[in-house]
Amino acid sequence: MTIREIQITEIHRNPRQPREHFDEGDLKELAESIKRFGLMQPIEVRPMQPIEASVDGEVHGYEIVAGERRWRAHQIAELAKIKCIITDDDLTVLERFKRSVAENINRADMTPMEEAKAFRRILDEEDDAEVGAVAKEFGKSTQYVNLRLALLNLTEEVQRHVNSGAIGTQAAVQIAALTPGNQAAVMKKWAKGAFAGDNDLVHFAYALKQQQGQVVAMIMEEMTPEEREERQRDRTKTRSNIDRIEQVLGLLDELAKADPMKLALALEGEVGKRLDQMDRVADAVAKARFNMRQAKAHAEAREIARLNPDAEHESLAAQAKPKAPAELKAPAEPAAEAEAAAPKPKAPAKPQVPAQRKAAAKRAASAAV
Repeated sequence: MTIREIQITEIHRNPRQPREHFDEGDLKELAESIKRFGLMQPIEVRPMQPIEASVDGEVHGYEIVAGERRWRAHQIAELAKIKCIITDDDLTVLERFKRSVAENINRADMTPMEEAKAFRRILDEEDDAEVGAVAKEFGKSTQYVNLRLALLNLTEEVQRHVNSGAIGTQAAVQIAALTPGNQAAVMKKWAKGAFAGDNDLVHFAYALKQQQGQVVAMIMEEMTPEEREERQRDRTKTRSNIDRIEQVLGLLDELAKADPMKLALALEGEVGKRLDQMDRVADAVAKARFNMRQAKAHAEAREIARLNPDAEHESLAAQAKPKAPAELKAPAEPAAEAEAAAPKPKAPAKPQVPAQRKAAAKRAASAAV
């Protein structure tokens, strides 16, 4: 192993390395840092073999083994040379690729799509490779790798937004479980600013996944008198309950405006007990709100559901379920292990459509797309 400075022009990127996207802003910051403080860690290169380097059979340079980001930053800084560790390894192309993956996979710079493609390549090119073994090799769980692989079901349009960071990984996992047509419908809605954030997008995509491939709700004209009466009772009861809940707002406002010292005197001896009571109420409200958000997603998803089971992706992404109420408060993307551990959701029961009306219901639902 030798360390020396090499002309930038003699160094070439590895075209088969896992990184495809480099943030220009980050590269410029790194370039400024290198200009000011110098390169803290040399890049690693290997001499290119004649067959790789040129048609005339001569070695004309070196290929990057590790450190392409630093090499790019040197170019932005307009530096003529870069410090390199020259290694003469006897690794295969795939082994060098895996080494590059190992260097980048735990850095924020590597996008979820780059990880997905890297895992897929290793599984395709390595003899007898299995997901569990690949996951262990890179210090990941099997669920983590499976969910990354599920992202390969995304259309190119969605992949671009995932790579740019505009769509988070948890939302991407939910979208990956949709048919290409439904993915396009979600992106059209997303482009119009229909979702307040990634959490809304997660709920919507999850709801649409549950609805695609199923006969959705029956239209009123096709329901029996008994079914209409039952639906009307449910509607009246649910709306009445929500209206009654809102009436409690006045009591909560009064409590919120009360002087804490007077509250302590009024509740002397049982402040802790009453606080526990309020905590139970707050917990119930959070769960009810979470359920209402899911209901809203289902209502919106129903408008664009494409009932085409043959096109449905049988993806492990379908196992990822939206987060619990407390976790939905944070807009940041959840940790990969958290998203991987999400339990498999139960598919909603198919509506009981009488045989003489099933075909008509399918036609009506398809026409609503």
